Amino acid sequence: MTYSGLAVSVEEMTIQREGAQLFRAALSLAQLSELERALSDQPRDHAGVRLSGIPELCTCLIPTGPVGHVAASILGPECLPVRAILFDKNADQNWSLGWHQDRTIAFRHRIDVDGFGPWSVKSGMVHVEPPFDLLASMVTVRVHLDAVPEANAPLLVAPGSHKRGRIPISEIPEVVRQCGIITCLAAAGDIWLYATPILHASCAASQPLHRRVLQIDYAVGQLPGGLDWLGV
Repeated sequence: MTYSGLAVSVEEMTIQREGAQLFRAALSLAQLSELERALSDQPRDHAGVRLSGIPELCTCLIPTGPVGHVAASILGPECLPVRAILFDKNADQNWSLGWHQDRTIAFRHRIDVDGFGPWSVKSGMVHVEPPFDLLASMVTVRVHLDAVPEANAPLLVAPGSHKRGRIPISEIPEVVRQCGIITCLAAAGDIWLYATPILHASCAASQPLHRRVLQIDYAVGQLPGGLDWLGV
């Protein structure tokens, strides 16, 4: 793996420099089982399920919780989980996702504020594209409930692309070429943390097994104009 011409191992990666960081065995087997129980009622026939109003999940995601403390190690103890999605890629739901930046966040209600837009509704939840500076202040946590070897569709990231600002779609292939690609392999219980606006992608699994990933966006600070995070 290379970054700016220097050899970089996964263990050496930092969110500040490469935009992604691995926390190995972040969850114990007991904590992983607890999290699976909290998510056991979620539908299994959707590619991604947006989560809200699950008390057991909230306890896990707060800054002092087994997942939240990973985000807090970067953003500080005032950070909040502002969106959660459960992905379950398997033999029946084996999608691929091209290179992109995550550009929308979920709010409780629509309030028209300068710099926020366009607005949309996904799974009944209000989403908006915020100013890029807000996205750049956020981190995204990916909690791996299952092992993700090379054949089970690991996340791909373009290291350093989080420092490029909002990247026009037409320029994404060239930015990926310049930055290179890091494959985010994981064991069950590992957590990958990445800068929310980093370029990332995922292929379809060549040997599909369950690949359940709980993905949570974290933010810190107040929003303008009365806007309120949807939260989890």
